Amino acid sequence: MNLPRFFCPLALSAGVSVDLPESAARHAARVLRLRSGDDLTLFDGRGGEYAARIAQVERERVRVDVLAWDARECESPLALTLVQALQAGEKMDLTVQKAVELGVGRIVPVLARRSVVRLDGARAARRVEHWRGVAASACEQCGRNRVPDVAELQGLERWLAQPAPTDALRLMLAPGAEHTLATLAPPPAGSPIELLIGSEGGLAPEEMHAAAQAGFVAVRLGPRVLRTETAGLAALAAIHARWGDFVAAGA
Repeated sequence: MNLPRFFCPLALSAGVSVDLPESAARHAARVLRLRSGDDLTLFDGRGGEYAARIAQVERERVRVDVLAWDARECESPLALTLVQALQAGEKMDLTVQKAVELGVGRIVPVLARRSVVRLDGARAARRVEHWRGVAASACEQCGRNRVPDVAELQGLERWLAQPAPTDALRLMLAPGAEHTLATLAPPPAGSPIELLIGSEGGLAPEEMHAAAQAGFVAVRLGPRVLRTETAGLAALAAIHARWGDFVAAGA
């Protein structure tokens, strides 16, 4: 049986006692109904994880003893960044959650011309913090010990104007594109892979041109048009099956 896992961004080390963060404590006590003496796993997002045991439960406070550190990791061998145009409703939460499960190391939310939702200022900042929480929760569930970065929300064309990482393979999905993943050369080991996904209406022609100018290669995934909440996740899975840890796992 897998032990409950909690993201605990504190100064963790074997032999110390800490209070779980408020949200983690509430989940442990009220949802999972953990009690003194129960074992659990903590991770601080910087790599590895800690065996721990609950020492005390008091309403909103859960005190745990940190027992030992384990260097276990399940990170992707690919340096994946998902550049996702802002989606409406709960689609963005789903995309962030599943992208973390699929091994991305960074998520860049961008405002595209066809994005239905428009966020700025304080609303944008709150949503980014929410997505960071979604990313941390996804790590708790899927066993990752390094929480992917969720960048600040910015305009797509502004992001495209920034310098590209050295040796990056930059991909954007486009129905009817000439290339598929099978026609592309494998990226050098350790080099970044950036995947650009449009919003509900796809990328505007001007955005596709700007992306191509920035080095993005248009690729297609089969003959069907995928929705925005499907496209990025399908592409990430296909990339893993082609070059990543799905291959190593024999998938």
